[in-house]
Amino acid sequence: MTRSRALTLIEVLIIVIVLAILAAVMTPQFTRASSDTRLTTLKAALLDVRAQIRLYHAQHADRYPTLEAFIEQMTSYTSVDGRTSRHKTGEFDLGPYLSAIPVNPYTGGKRVGDGPAGASAWYYDQATGLFRANHDPAFTAH
Repeated sequence: MTRSRALTLIEVLIIVIVLAILAAVMTPQFTRASSDTRLTTLKAALLDVRAQIRLYHAQHADRYPTLEAFIEQMTSYTSVDGRTSRHKTGEFDLGPYLSAIPVNPYTGGKRVGDGPAGASAWYYDQATGLFRANHDPAFTAH
């Protein structure tokens, strides 16, 4: 006589409890990893853009890009006085400093502005060259 072995209700409950405990332990790890990735991406973007703003400042007689022309001045060829061109020619021999404005990983946007938190993806102050994330007023990711 052959007898098949089935799991008892207690054994099934123990397996379910163990799986629930594992899920409870692992879920925060995955959530934290996602958050860490966004923060790392944001910090890398800020380092890159800030370095290029400093280079622009040094090459343009201590002037920062203007807010109104920030994207063009950072992604095009420029003359010493800040005018832009899509082609490298005689006087337009500086830059481009960035291939594109990076995406803010917290907002998904690229817009650069000088308004309050949430008004744009990035905050830029043309008087000081300050460039930071603009999704939280307390967060600057130095």
